[in-house]
Amino acid sequence: MSRCRQCNVEVLDETERCPLCNSVLEQTFEVENMYPNVRIQTRRLMFLSRVYLFGIILLEVILFSINYFDRYKIGWSLIVGLILLYGYMVIRFAVLGKTGYRSKVVVLAAIAILMMIAIDFLVGYHGWSVNFVLPGGVMVLDAGIIILMIVNRRNWQSYIMWQILMLLVCIGMMFLYFFGVITNPYVMGIAGFVSLFLFLGTLIIGDRRARVELYRRFHIR
Repeated sequence: MSRCRQCNVEVLDETERCPLCNSVLEQTFEVENMYPNVRIQTRRLMFLSRVYLFGIILLEVILFSINYFDRYKIGWSLIVGLILLYGYMVIRFAVLGKTGYRSKVVVLAAIAILMMIAIDFLVGYHGWSVNFVLPGGVMVLDAGIIILMIVNRRNWQSYIMWQILMLLVCIGMMFLYFFGVITNPYVMGIAGFVSLFLFLGTLIIGDRRARVELYRRFHIR
């Protein structure tokens, strides 16, 4: 255990310098105003996540064996495995990840949509994943963006890039419709209008702050 004279705290980590002021620490055995070892909880969660990963791999092998020898052709074991894998992704990316909460929400939502598409293929592909889940996910993210802009009113313009991302996804859905992958244009159209008017509303209502954010993001002078 070490002590920092400048900050008057005890440091449990194995380090020679204070994590607060970077001063050289001195050895001590007293316990007053301790600076906690913040790595302990992270290490425990990392260990539990590895145990969870091993557990789902073992369980998936067992379920796949059962699925292989039974009379049902649907790969229900793979569906269960995808759901368990998504739980692992939530732990590693959302709980243990160091990226911002906005990136976590978008990435986890994108993974969930891809998993729904994979499940659609596993059950014989009926198109519900691309016709309803994909545009529905875009509308849910649009609603989330609106809520975050209201909550974070001082920095609402920072969400413009996520709005542009939703527009790009909608453009991608249009290509899928033209190539016959998406067969129901109504939900897709609603998602496109919501994303478009959200972006236009931000530009019009936001006025100068919105334009400045776009100039800064795209390095326009």
